[in-house]
This record gives sequence, structure tokens and C-alpha cells, in this order.
Amino acid sequence: MRTRWLAIAAMVLGAVTGALTVGAASATDPVHIDTSSHVTDEAGALSAAELATAQDRLRELKKASDVDLFVVYVDSFTDPSDAAGWADRVVADNQLGTRDYLLAVAIDDRNYIFSADPSGPISASQQDAIERVVEQHLSDSDWAGAITAAADEIQGDGGAGAFRVILIVLAIVVLAIVVWLIVRQVGRSRRAAEARRRGAMPEKADPNDPFSTLTDEQVQSQAGVALVRADDAITSSTEELGFAVAQFGDEATATFTAAIETAKAKMAEAFDLKQKLDDEIEDSVFDRRTWHIHIIQLCAEIDDVLDDNTEAFDALRKLEQNAPQELERVRTERAAAQPLLSGTQAALDALRSRYDAAALATVADNPAQAHERIGLADRSIDAAAQAIAEGRSGNAAFAIRTAEQSVAQAAQLAQAISTLGSSLAGLETQAGALIAELQSDMGTAQQLPDPTGAISAAISATAQQVQVAQQGLGATLRDPQRVLDALTVANSQIDAAIAQGRESVERARRDQQVLDQTIAQADAQIRAARDFIQTRRGSIGSQARTRLSQAEAAMTQAQAQRTVDPGQSLSAARSALDLARQATSYAQSDVSSYDQQAYGGQRSDDDWSGGLFGGSGSRSNDSGLAGDILGGIIGGLLSGGGGGSSRRSSGWRSSGGGGFRSSGFGGGGGGRSSGGGRRTGGGRF
Repeated sequence: MRTRWLAIAAMVLGAVTGALTVGAASATDPVHIDTSSHVTDEAGALSAAELATAQDRLRELKKASDVDLFVVYVDSFTDPSDAAGWADRVVADNQLGTRDYLLAVAIDDRNYIFSADPSGPISASQQDAIERVVEQHLSDSDWAGAITAAADEIQGDGGAGAFRVILIVLAIVVLAIVVWLIVRQVGRSRRAAEARRRGAMPEKADPNDPFSTLTDEQVQSQAGVALVRADDAITSSTEELGFAVAQFGDEATATFTAAIETAKAKMAEAFDLKQKLDDEIEDSVFDRRTWHIHIIQLCAEIDDVLDDNTEAFDALRKLEQNAPQELERVRTERAAAQPLLSGTQAALDALRSRYDAAALATVADNPAQAHERIGLADRSIDAAAQAIAEGRSGNAAFAIRTAEQSVAQAAQLAQAISTLGSSLAGLETQAGALIAELQSDMGTAQQLPDPTGAISAAISATAQQVQVAQQGLGATLRDPQRVLDALTVANSQIDAAIAQGRESVERARRDQQVLDQTIAQADAQIRAARDFIQTRRGSIGSQARTRLSQAEAAMTQAQAQRTVDPGQSLSAARSALDLARQATSYAQSDVSSYDQQAYGGQRSDDDWSGGLFGGSGSRSNDSGLAGDILGGIIGGLLSGGGGGSSRRSSGWRSSGGGGFRSSGFGGGGGGRSSGGGRRTGGGRF
């Protein structure tokens, strides 16, 4: 077996976040550093003995590594108040060079910054390691220990390590020669085995291809995550656009409408690729990898399309400028929704007295879901009123947006019950009409010649299906969809028998009836699946969304071909019905898995909805409210519309400036600063 020797650097990224200290801190402007003294302690953090020890350690570091580390302790960063800008000023004012490093700590702010020239001897990965050890000591208020730890991390082991590295390298070279000699003997078979193991992953990494270092499984996983995030971004952005149109009109929001339509077109293309990957046709590993990568790229393009409109949208949606008026509008919407919400449980109970549980699966928990959301809306309205009274307009805007979307989703959940009830009643009517038609068909079929006995067999099977259907419709708890499905099959069978003795015109008429029935069934199933997925999108993955997208596309095709080619239209309608059922099945499975995980784990009593908006902090499952409702709010209003955020890039999607992130209309921020030509890292401890 071929042996490869690699030097593996393991990094564990830990972020320790502390509470913001609100108190009387002594503000400190960028300081002057005495280059003969490596430690400047304006906060009085170190004792005289600790200061002397720290100075000696940093002078030792200078001798051992020809690197200068300057440490500054102050109470607070001011002029500028951001850590990176403050550090850049110190670097510029004191003319620090490429081999000079700055560790600045604001003790009262519990904030620090480590500044380094990118061309200096310390690599980015080494800087990350330095920051980790420094942050560990700072979080324990070990000010002297932070200096020693930083110096130790920079210096390493003072040269002994270098000697060991040389020995290791020599050993690796010797072993590599031995391994190479062995590998030569079995090279061809090993290369073939390696090719099978790698699948479509390139043998050598391409610096211009960010996917070349990812396995096929990793690419597939990222594609699934990207689909969900992009779909949620479009859904959240569409909701945001609806509110903007209602407030500002179509003309003012035309640019945003065009951006969302472009994003939806790309989303449809991505779902088409996902469908090809999921269908029964076997695809090569190379095709699968290519399609998964293309899905990731399409989702990134969707993010960019939405990002390009962020600044203008933020200017349009400055809720904080008229928060009192917006709050009154949301209160009015909340009051208008109350009559609909009050009757949800009664409406569902009425349906439960007539229909089987399977027929009501998509709305079974809608009353509870609706009341959860209206409860969140009430808490958000109270929080907004309090924030307005206290002059916190940004928080008020965030709470108003939360209440706005909560009321809308509560109304949608309530409406879905009555919509399903109407659909089921319609299916019952269709089933009754189809029974009468089948009975007529059986009489017609009996009059037709039957030389092979095929018509007689079809009549017998249809009679049995009609009897079962009548029993099903007469049951106390019935499932009209299941009854209609069985009747549709029987109708197809008897139609096929009658078609043997009918002219083509008669066949066409009956095909049209089947088409109408199938389209109606598919349309009802698609509506139910769409309502279920949209109101629980925080816990639903890409498979259900893909099936729903394909069902809607098939329904569009069925409608377009309805008069042109009824046969093709019927095929598309049946496909739409089947895909919609698959979407519902996948979605219910995802929600079930999510609920098991949610109920199986422990949840903190300071749950965000209770902590931010009041309430009991209950441990009950919020049914993915953070994803279902606030997917686009946190990124949109906290980052782009009401504040900033700091994050590091991860996975396939890089961090950047403000944009329509995967949470919808909003903004964001980067996790590193490169101002002044230096790389800075750090944060709160």
C-alpha cells in the first residue's frame, strides 16, 4: 500500500465571547511606544515585578528570534474606538516595521488586537495560534501570562525545535526513499485503487480551483447546504419585498423585484440539477461532481445578485426613522389576524371529525404553530414599544420586522386549514362524481364487444374499486385523496377497456376529464406541500424543496400543454402529483427528525425569544422559529439595516461586506481587518 508522509497542522478554533462591560472605563487614545521598553502599561494591569519579568522575556525574544513584540495595556480604545483602527494608528505613529508585532489590550472593554505585517516572519497560521494562547490568558485576567504565552508561541523552543525539525526532515527523506522503492513495485495497482477511492476528485490540488481539495462527499454536502441557504434567502427576500411594495409601491421597488426574479431563475436551474442527481438514472462520478459544484456556484451567484441591491434596499427600509408609525401598522395587522386565529383549533377539530388523520397531516399542528407565532408577534410588539420609549430605534425596527413576519406566518398557517378543508371537500365531490361516471362507464363497457375478455375483467375490477370507494366515502373518518387515487386508477383501467371500442374523439374527451381531475389533485397536493414547507422551512432540507420545485415546474408544463397536447399534459400532471407527494413525505420526515433532535436535547431557559422579547423561556420546541421566521432578519437588520457583525469566512462561501446574505435582505461584516497594510486579529475575551 502506498504510504504518503504529510506534515499535518491541527488547529482548533475556539472563540470565547464575553459580556460587554457597561461602566465608567478610562478611554485611551493611541499611545506612544518607547522602543526601548517593550511593555506599555497605562492601565496598571501589571505589578512592578510582573512588568520587569515581562520586559526581560520580550528582550530575550528579541535576542533569540530577532522579532520585537510590543505590548500595550490600556483601559479602553478611543480615537478611533475600534480595535483594528486603534492598533493601526499606534503602528503608524510609532513607525513599527515588518518584524515588529503589537499586542494591544483594552482591559475594561475586555477587547484585544494583535497586529502583524503580512510580510513579516510570522505566518497567518502562527498568528492564529498566538491569538488563541493569548486569549486563553486574557479571559482569565492573567495579564502577565498573556505576554509570556505570546513570546513563547513566537519563539518556539529556542532552537532545539529547529534541530529536531532537521532530524525529522532527514528521517522523512530517508523513509521517503524507502517508501518510494517499495511503491515502485506496486505502483500501477495502487494508482488504480487510489483513483477509485478519490472518485472524481482531482489528484493534484489546483490553486485556482477552490473545490480541488474537497472530496466528492464534501462537495455534495456543501451543495445541499447551499441549496437550503439560497432557497431560504430567496424566500426571506421575497417576503421582505412584499412588505416593501406594500409600503413604498411597485415603482420604488422595481429594482428589488428584478433582482429576486433573477435569483429565482438561478434557483430553478440549481433545483433542476439536484433533480437530475436524485433521479433513477445512473450518473458518472465526474458528472455528479460537476453538477454539485455548479449548484454551489449558482447559489453563490444568487447571493451576489441579492447582495448587489443591499445598499439601496437598506436606504428604502429604514424602519428606525418612522418606527412609531410602523409599530401602529403592525398592531393593526395583528388585530386583523385575531378573528382568523381564534377559529383555527375549531376549524381543525371540525375537519378531524370528518377526515382521517393522514388527510390532515400537513395542517395537524397548524393551530399550535400559529399561536406560537402570534405569541412571538405580541412579545415583539411589546419589545418594539419599549425600545421606542427608550430611544433604541434599531432594536425597535428589529422587533417590528419580527412581529410583521410572525403575524404573516400565523395568518398563513390559519388559512392553510380552511384551504385544506375546501380542497378535501372538493376531492369528495370529485370522488362522488367519478363514482357516478365509473358506474356509467361500466354500463357502457358492457355494451361493447369483448372478444378477449379484457373488457369484462376491467368491469369486474372497476366494480370492486367503486365498492371500496363508496365504503371509504361513507366512513366516519375518511381520506378523500386516497379514495380519489383508487378511483382514478379504476377510471384509467375502465377507460382503457372502453377505448378498445371507442373512436379517437371519444377517447380524447375522456382523457381530458382525467387530465382535469389529475391537475386538480396535483394542484391541491402542491398547495398543501408548499404551505407545509414554507411555514417550517427552518427544519426542512433540500430534497423536499427540490421535489416541490420540480412539481411546480411539471404543473406549469401540464397547464401549458393542456390544449396543445393533452397526452403530454396528463403525463406532466401525474409527474407533478407524484413529485408533490414526495415533497410532502420528505418534508414531514425532515420535520420529524428535527423534532426528535429538538426534544431529545436540552434547551436553555434563556431562549432568545424569551430573552429578547420577554416570556417564560419555555423549553417547548419552537418548531424552527429562528429559521422559519428570522432567517432573513438577523442578517438583514442587525448586519445591513441596523448594525454590524463580524465573522470569519467558512466553507465555500466567503465573508464580505453588506449583502443579501443567506438570511435574506441584510448585511454583514468581515472577521479580519487589513487596514494600514497590516493583518490584525483578535476580539473580545
